[in-house]
Amino acid sequence: MSTLYLVATPIGNLEDITLRAVRVLREVTLIAAEDTRQTVKLLNHYQITTKVTSYHEHNKIKKLDMILHQLEQGDVALVSDAGTPLLNDPGFELVQKAIDYGYIISPIPGASAPIAALSCSGISPDKFLYLGYLPRKKNERVRALESVATLPYTLIFLEAPHRLLQSLKDIQTVLGDRNISIARELTKIHEEILRGKCTELIKHFSVHDPRGEFTLVISGVPVREIWTLEQVNATTQKLLEQNKTVAEIARELSSLSGWSRRKVYQLIIQNNSDTPERGER
Repeated sequence: MSTLYLVATPIGNLEDITLRAVRVLREVTLIAAEDTRQTVKLLNHYQITTKVTSYHEHNKIKKLDMILHQLEQGDVALVSDAGTPLLNDPGFELVQKAIDYGYIISPIPGASAPIAALSCSGISPDKFLYLGYLPRKKNERVRALESVATLPYTLIFLEAPHRLLQSLKDIQTVLGDRNISIARELTKIHEEILRGKCTELIKHFSVHDPRGEFTLVISGVPVREIWTLEQVNATTQKLLEQNKTVAEIARELSSLSGWSRRKVYQLIIQNNSDTPERGER
């Protein structure tokens, strides 16, 4: 069976492409490209003469049968405008269909703006959540931010220049004044990476007009240190001496210790069988 190659292309600097990617683009029978004008620049740079066809958001369904038919004849490469295919770019439907038809799907890894921005952000890369572009409408954007407001993961968003300032204001309102790294024009001549608190970056872009495409890396909610059993028991005794009920202690300790309210409640009852339960004193 033929192979559908998912080829990562440079996000700016044309040198950011692997030797394998260049070879594959030369050897396949067809290159399906999101923006043929951008892809042709890359192909010309590396003297690649493979046939190119457009495959973008507005014709991706119409082109499915043609590309699948081409796979019957030989290997095909899918490339996006820049970076790794399928990340905020068309291609998912094609990959699904190719899998259904039994074709081999082979990724050719390379440049990726979210990963590049994360690596140089100075914000923890251990656990992160990539969420693509924030919604255009304010209400939907706020709801999207609210849905991730309590997560301990580093958050990665893409944003257009004309919405950047308003999005930063919504981020401050919903997520608070977190540490943020904003990268623009990565790998290009005007590459710029700004780091600071959300309020600081709002001040910056209130004076400097945002230009280029932006990748935002936002720190997550700090993970609370989980208390040991000894810490929970010691604090429980102090609160009991203040004549607080079991329910009150369980509620207070759950917010401080990282233990669930139910677990704290059961522990208090187990260790203090003569202690009044719930609302009793």
